[in-house]
Amino acid sequence: MKILFTGGGSGGHFYPIIATAEAINDAVRERKLIEPKLYYAAPEPYDKEMLIANNITFVPTSAGKMRNYFSILNFFDSFKTAWGIFRSILRVFFLYPDVVFGTGGYASFPTLLAAKLFRIPVVIYATDAEPSRVNRWAGKFAEKIAVSYASASEFFPKEKVAHTGNPVRKALLLPAREGSFEFLGFKREIPVLLVVGGSQGAQTVNEAILAALPQLLEKYQVVHQTGEANLKDVEGRARVALGNTLLMERYKAYGYLNDLATRMAAGAASMVIARAGSGTIFEIASWGLPSILVPIPEPISHDQKKNAFDYARTGACVVIEQNNLTPGLLVSEVDRIMGDEHLKMKMGNAARSFSRPDSAKLIADAILDIALSHEV
Repeated sequence: MKILFTGGGSGGHFYPIIATAEAINDAVRERKLIEPKLYYAAPEPYDKEMLIANNITFVPTSAGKMRNYFSILNFFDSFKTAWGIFRSILRVFFLYPDVVFGTGGYASFPTLLAAKLFRIPVVIYATDAEPSRVNRWAGKFAEKIAVSYASASEFFPKEKVAHTGNPVRKALLLPAREGSFEFLGFKREIPVLLVVGGSQGAQTVNEAILAALPQLLEKYQVVHQTGEANLKDVEGRARVALGNTLLMERYKAYGYLNDLATRMAAGAASMVIARAGSGTIFEIASWGLPSILVPIPEPISHDQKKNAFDYARTGACVVIEQNNLTPGLLVSEVDRIMGDEHLKMKMGNAARSFSRPDSAKLIADAILDIALSHEV
């Protein structure tokens, strides 16, 4: 059995593939099936260690980015896409997988097109509240369609679509309650805020946190994921802004939070401040924590604002749009939520209700069933 994954360009498209691969490997053991050969087709491997850990072979392809705004790069990238289509047709022909699983994004288009040409069964997963152009196109011929948000179902044929939620990797599903404060070097009696700017960090969020830090640290301890490129600058500016050694002990900045550090930070945290990538939202939801989301504004991203407000309608989070993000408003919203135990509990319960811990398993089972029927 051969299963080909495709998607990429961002962690939001890549990490659901890893979570699904984990679930496929678990299901294969449970169902006592022959171990499948797993492949990942994209221009870049994104996270080589994750691919190796899950026995996924990287298949290099090519794809041009399709931007939502005018750019001369769109013209040049059209040639990359044309070359990617030709290359993907050859790759898919020689691999000839039993099923192709795509998570959307420009990187998946050439491989999905090749699968369509060879009539290979396709399963797609829409990460965002409003599906990407690639997913909407692929939904016309996909056998099964999984969506993170119920609102995304309206873009696809009803008989094909299932609301599964977002697949979250097993390592991140359960926060580490034991030893989390000791790991961070924090005091248990002081509440912890976890600030997550995405894998690359978020400059605007970093700036707001730094400006609000003296006020926040009077009441809270802060774990701040800054992005690797921003770490030294943020740490230096925090030391200057605080000056007070006691307050500095309440602040821990990380360029990147690995799985262990993420679980420890989530285990200690009482609230999360984050961007609104779909993967981030579902991780927060699985932790059962209230959150403040700051979506990337349009036209840079058409997805995060819709994701954030879709999640906010459940009562699990508060949304502050980037144009309105000021230190004063941020501190005010943190104090309002943290100062109201009933509200905090209500938001946490709404987050847990929104989470779908069985998401990866549901998608994995569908992929395996289609792959097995294609083998026959």
